[in-house]
Amino acid sequence: MSFRRQLGILNPKEIIFPITVIGVGGIGRAAAETLAEMGCPKMTLIDPDKVETHNRPNQVYRKSDIGRLKVEAAKEIIEGFAEWCKIETIAERFVGQIPLKGIVVSAVDSIETRKEIWQFVHYNVNVPLFIDGRLGGQFMQVFTVKPCQIEDIERYEETLFPKERTAHLPCTAQQIIYVGKIIGGLIALQFKKWLKKESYNLELALDLADMTLLLDKKLGF
Repeated sequence: MSFRRQLGILNPKEIIFPITVIGVGGIGRAAAETLAEMGCPKMTLIDPDKVETHNRPNQVYRKSDIGRLKVEAAKEIIEGFAEWCKIETIAERFVGQIPLKGIVVSAVDSIETRKEIWQFVHYNVNVPLFIDGRLGGQFMQVFTVKPCQIEDIERYEETLFPKERTAHLPCTAQQIIYVGKIIGGLIALQFKKWLKKESYNLELALDLADMTLLLDKKLGF
């Protein structure tokens, strides 16, 4: 496979970290696919759910995937076009059954589940970057956090509790395919910026209904 067209932006050889995607629904399915196509060599997908009929229009699963575990279907699809990406799967709800390391992407559907994942991420020296994607309808948020940096920890933990500045965005809300595609791309973009030591934002919030973009504090190296 030739990555020559993207080498001026990102050389896949620079991706030395394994990536774990927790949740492979509307957010995680698109994020995993995009990260794999960028050249990620190793990925772990975690999700206990099976593909249902209503998942197909907004999560890019095939008719033949209905009834299959999402992680197995996603692995087969992604490895079909990104054969360099070796994918491991865990068809269970994440409760700390494996030690997290490398880049961790949270793509789950509730604040409570995010809190549980966060307990295994914050102050974890083996996780240099944590990215949390949230969406509801046509509104999306992406949080990019260094789990061992005090300021990042404090600002991210504010979003784990009901506050005016934090939208409640369950992944089970209304969805349309382009929203998942866009948030998957934003997650990959934030990872690329961090990897290349470029400035990035702690929070991106984008409302596609009226094309409103909110950028929280800009971070860098």
